Formats: sequence, structure tokens, C-alpha cells
Amino acid sequence: MAPSQLAAATLVLITFASALQATEPWPQWRGPSRDGLSSGAAWPDELSNESLKQLWRVPLGPSYSGPVLSDELVFTTATRDKKDEVVYALERSTGNERWSAEWPGAMTVPFFAASNGSWIRSTPACDGERLYVAGIRDVLVCLDAQSGNEVWRIDFVEEFGTPLPNFGFVCSPLVDGEFVYVQAGGGLVKLNKLTGDVVWRTLDDGGGMDGSAFSSPVVADIAGKRQLVVQTRTELAGVDLESGDVLWRQTVPAFRGMNIQTPLVYDDSIFTSSYRNRGWLYKVSQNDQGFDVDTTWDSKAQGYMSSPVIINGYVYMHLQNGRFSCVDLATGERTWTSKPYGKYASLVARGNQILALVADGRLLLISANPTEFSLLGEAKISDEETWAHLAVSDDEIYIRELNALSAYQWE
Repeated sequence: MAPSQLAAATLVLITFASALQATEPWPQWRGPSRDGLSSGAAWPDELSNESLKQLWRVPLGPSYSGPVLSDELVFTTATRDKKDEVVYALERSTGNERWSAEWPGAMTVPFFAASNGSWIRSTPACDGERLYVAGIRDVLVCLDAQSGNEVWRIDFVEEFGTPLPNFGFVCSPLVDGEFVYVQAGGGLVKLNKLTGDVVWRTLDDGGGMDGSAFSSPVVADIAGKRQLVVQTRTELAGVDLESGDVLWRQTVPAFRGMNIQTPLVYDDSIFTSSYRNRGWLYKVSQNDQGFDVDTTWDSKAQGYMSSPVIINGYVYMHLQNGRFSCVDLATGERTWTSKPYGKYASLVARGNQILALVADGRLLLISANPTEFSLLGEAKISDEETWAHLAVSDDEIYIRELNALSAYQWE
């Protein structure tokens, strides 16, 4: 082979290898499939401060929004001076700002929620071309992902005449095909993702103190039907994607309507758990008249804000009492419970490993072992609170501290 031909062949191989090694996206709340599962490169078997290299750290205003990733950019939000909301697009490689966008938007949330601050809460969603950002005052804004220019916005308070949600816009937008779905405006709303036009609205809860859902919807195939699975402040429901018709519904008891977890679909069943209550596995089936919902089992395992992950037929949870726990989905039996690890933890799993970002700034690596709690390692990565959901892309980990965004590489 001539030198020029060898060089050309080598270039082709390098290009092909680079394409194969493209980083895993993290485009929305809880990752690509919205279930906290990562399908990227394998993780190491241990975790420590020595095994994590900080790539960069950028100080920002406070936020509870988890970071989301495109191929080149990481997007995050902030509340500035308690009056404006800001969206940032930073280069993943350097942390340098590519663009920012802002608008007036702030409010004070009531009760215990105010003790941690009244910052923007919802995690954005990116479809590759557009970024969908929920402002705390029940506003959804669509931005061009490359430039930050505003494409459209909708104020749900003005659109539907509903009250401002007392706890703010909490649900994270779900993009599916040509549409975006959110729990806002006192209900579940389907919008055209290109124009922001309302297609339908259902599950009207009236909004205000007793409405305005905390949970985020998912799309799943259940009992032979592709549908939205939605958890409101009072119930779990399946909704037809095209019409908005409610296919089935199940009451989910919770103290003060604190149904916060994102529901987890397992075969034709849904697992959820609520504050100061229990955990449940609901089985959905279809008959000639429609759908039935039956309770397969209930458990004393009380979830809170942390959404769990399912691995090999077991659900791994962070409980209301701060402990981690494992529940057998076949029986509802709790197989182990750990010591307390703080008020909140966001969970991401790959294979038989779980990364857990605890609210006190610790990152834990846990073995998904159904017989015993097994901590593989931990690293202290922030002296600030870390309530936002972490984002993972192959060997990169993105952490939204209360007042900064940092990127780490797992060595």
C-alpha cells in the first residue's frame, strides 16, 4: 500500500473509532430513558477523591435544576438576585460559556420548602436542536440550543387562568416525538414542541396549594399500549398520548400530596412511593372495557424526593429517613436497609453499580447487590449542598452544586 493510501486508510479508521466513542447524551431529567439508567462506558470498580479529576468548576447562582448534556454543551439554570432566572450553555470540554439567556422570574415557596431556598427547580430537556426550560412561575420557554435565542414561551397562569403554583413549576419537561409534555397550569399539558401551541390539557387539579404536581411524567408501553404515566399530587394515571384521555387511574396516598418520585415502569407494572406513607407496585392490565389497576403489593418503604432505580428485578431506593434500601419487586420484601446517608440522594445506575449524589456533597458508588448494602467507595466533591440530579456521560460526571457547576472525569 502506498504511503498516501495508508494515511487515508488510517484517517478513516480514526474517524470511525471516534464515532464509536461518541459520548453518551444526558438530554433530560434522569437521563436518556428517564429512568436513571446509563448505557455508556463501564465504570471503574472503586471511587475516591483520588480517582476523580475535576475538569473545571464554574460559579453560578443557586439552582435545583440538574444539568443536561448535548454532544458539545452542558445546560444549567440559576436564579439571580432573587428576581431573574438564567439559563447557561457551557462547553463540556472547558466550562467556557457559549451563551446565556434570562428573564424575570422568582417567587418565595411556602413552609419547609422555603428553608432550602426559592430557586428554580425543574430540570430542562434538550432534543438536540431546542432546549425546553421551566421557570418557577409556571412558564415554559423554548430556546435554540446553539444560540440561546428564544423560540417561544407559554405562561400557563395566563393561558389557563390558574393560580401561581405555591411550590413553583417543579415537573421536568418530557419531549416525545414532535411534542413536549409538562405538569403545569394545574394539569397535564401537551404542546407542539416547535410552536408552543397547546394540543390538549387533562388531569385538571386546580393548581395552587393542593395542586401543581411535583412528579415528572414518563412514556412507556404498558399492557399493550404506549402511553404517558403520570403521577399527580393524589394519584397515578395512564394517559393516551394522542387524545389526552385518561386510560386508568389509581389513588396514591401521600402526606400533603407529597407524591414527588418519578414513577418507575417494570414490565406492565409501576412502582412508586410517597412521603410519610408506603411503597406500592401496581399492575395494569387491559380488558374489553379498558384497563384495570390492581395492587400487587405494598411495602413500609417510604420514599421521599429521591426517585429510585430498578436493576435485575430489584428496586434501589433512598428513603425518607435517609437510608438506602433494596426491595424485591417480585414480593415487595425489603432485602436490606443501610445506615442514614442524608436527606436526599440522586441515583444513576449502570450495570450492577449505582452512583448516588447525596445532598451533603458526597458522591457514593454502591454495588447493586440485593443481599446486602455494599459501598464500593465515596468522594467528597462539594462543600455546598448538592440537591440537583447528577448527569453522567461515559467517564464524565457533572455536578450542580448549589452555587456552581463542576465537571469531573473518572480516571
